[in-house]
Amino acid sequence: MELRSELQKLAVEHHRRRGYRVLTEHLHRGGHVVNHKRVLRLMREDNLLCLRRRKYVFTTDSKHELPVYPNLARRVQLSGANQLWLADITFIRLREEFIYLAVVLDAYSRRVIGWELGRNLQAKLATGALKMALEGRCFRGEELIHHSDRGVQYASEEYIKLLSGREIQISMSRSGNPYDNARAERFMRTLKEEQVYGTQYQDLDDARSRIGEFLEEVYNRKRLHSALG
Repeated sequence: MELRSELQKLAVEHHRRRGYRVLTEHLHRGGHVVNHKRVLRLMREDNLLCLRRRKYVFTTDSKHELPVYPNLARRVQLSGANQLWLADITFIRLREEFIYLAVVLDAYSRRVIGWELGRNLQAKLATGALKMALEGRCFRGEELIHHSDRGVQYASEEYIKLLSGREIQISMSRSGNPYDNARAERFMRTLKEEQVYGTQYQDLDDARSRIGEFLEEVYNRKRLHSALG
């Protein structure tokens, strides 16, 4: 009963967005001796399984005449932070409008190091997230690769100028191959499943406050990542 009670608390705390393997790890860290099969059985019996996932929608506009760059991130072997940054954009539905979120992730630590919310997909949305990352991190530009898709925001003169000015190597996904930026896509899916879906944001300011709290306090500080052990 103690185990069941703790499992229910964890499921509610994570808004029923976490799978049984992650909750098993949380239980282990709390001192419980239990395997994932039992956790799955208890979650099924108590109706605590994850809510249904929704389809992912892409927001990339790569039909432009701006310069594009080769994929430098495909064979990078990471050994520390600030070696590879990943950038991406997604949409979020409000009651009466759509807003857009741009993020920059550190591929090694999975940490969100820059983000920006806005009402349109202009370049300033992506540059806002990049400026936050640049201001908050110490790095040697020649040792850092910035990877994104071929979207017009990331190929814009303003964005490329920010990267080149810090001597950061520029990398872009191959045409029509979303798997080249799979880690950023996976983060967006996690954000949607664990925060956005099931949350009714009143307006842009409300979304900025609540999403910001999730990114800074939950995702960056508390969330477990299986890829990091």
